[in-house]
Amino acid sequence: MMFEVINMSFALPEIFMMVMACIILLVVAFIGESSGAASYWLSQFTLVVTSIIVYQSLASAGVTFDGSYIKDALSDVLKLAICIINVVVLLYSASYLRARNLFKGEYYALAIFATLGMLIMVSSSHFLTLYLGLELLSLCLYAMVAMHRDSTMATEAAMKFFILGALASGMLLYGMSIIYGATGSLALASIATAIQTGDLNNTVLSFGLVFLIIGIGFKFGAVPFHMWLPDVYHGAPTAVTLFIATAPKIAAFAMIIRLLVDGLGDLHQHWQGMLIILAVLSMIIGNVVAIAQTNLKRMLAYSTISHVGFLLLGVLSGTSEAYAASMFYVLVYALTTLGAFGMIILMSRQGFEAENIEDYKGLSEHSPWFAFMMLILMFSMAGIPPMVGFYAKLAVIKAVISVDLISVAIIAVLMSVIGAFYYLRLIKVMYFDSPEKQHEIHAPKEMCIMLSSNALLVLALGIFPGSLMAICITVFS
Repeated sequence: MMFEVINMSFALPEIFMMVMACIILLVVAFIGESSGAASYWLSQFTLVVTSIIVYQSLASAGVTFDGSYIKDALSDVLKLAICIINVVVLLYSASYLRARNLFKGEYYALAIFATLGMLIMVSSSHFLTLYLGLELLSLCLYAMVAMHRDSTMATEAAMKFFILGALASGMLLYGMSIIYGATGSLALASIATAIQTGDLNNTVLSFGLVFLIIGIGFKFGAVPFHMWLPDVYHGAPTAVTLFIATAPKIAAFAMIIRLLVDGLGDLHQHWQGMLIILAVLSMIIGNVVAIAQTNLKRMLAYSTISHVGFLLLGVLSGTSEAYAASMFYVLVYALTTLGAFGMIILMSRQGFEAENIEDYKGLSEHSPWFAFMMLILMFSMAGIPPMVGFYAKLAVIKAVISVDLISVAIIAVLMSVIGAFYYLRLIKVMYFDSPEKQHEIHAPKEMCIMLSSNALLVLALGIFPGSLMAICITVFS
């Protein structure tokens, strides 16, 4: 028992965040309607201190809580990324929420509880812990989407998200129960050992695996489990869309690594084919349907679906270098998406949502600097050098080529070319179309500085991608 007590320190980031989330809830309960500012600063404090706790404990690693919680290089790097990204998300969101009378303590309490769910998912080494983290995250996201009660679009999006999310969670849980029945354990390490050494029924395991993949596919928004994603991105307030589109994708990446690589790695030949189908369909449908979109949030939603396809290329390849490439891709994706939705918030103002592509006509004339920032972000998403998105796509395509999946690599390259069209269309609108309205930017100075730093970091990582890639390779070495 003493060993377990000492290793409670492994879970210090989660314990601290849980305590602070409860404190924020109490602040909301006692102060009421005017609790927004206090909750905002408490949330930022929580995320910064959690990042420091994670950073200071980088050297330690191990498993605790009877094998249900793991602390390793993967969990440390992803937790740091989640906390830092959410600090920026809350910074970007503040002015947007104030302008729409949504700057309330409940938003920040839900954001911190959702982040806690992400951290639990990242460190899960057990089916129950993983499910606990996933449901904590999901329930918070459902409530955040529905926060704008006066908006019928937000309410509809929240209903779709909740119903389909509950269905996907049921599928995931059913898959876990089947695998538990076959292996006799819920701990991922024990499941891996049972598959490696035991004479198990592969048909039963494969059946359970199908349901796991369905659950994973939904959480990522991979085709054919993607239909919630465009509606939620479009219907939710942009500040909530920004939250959903960034850090939860990192947590979903952790989930797929923990489940398929750590727990079911020896069934690679069974789940590789399923992921190939998800990846190819996601790249094709995501890129093709995005071309038809005139709403920028829906375009970025279908863009997300295509990016999920690329991300899965590294996972399905099944080598440590490929997993590192996927991790690099998800971190780059989160950083770039953070900037893209940040630009939508920057351009929006009270009574005006800058969510249509035509709203950006002639932006370069009125605000050449932010037009250039948006150009960097769109070039990165399109995979055009020297932006970091190019190296992310190159890394995952090299990963599938290394395992002789040449046809999949060819599809990925073709879809990259098709995908470039809708990103370049936005750049064309900004630089070559005449402005139809005055582009007024009333964002706080700190947001303008952070957004500029965000876009310039995308450019800097494109010029010097080696440092981030080295971290990802170290994690899986």
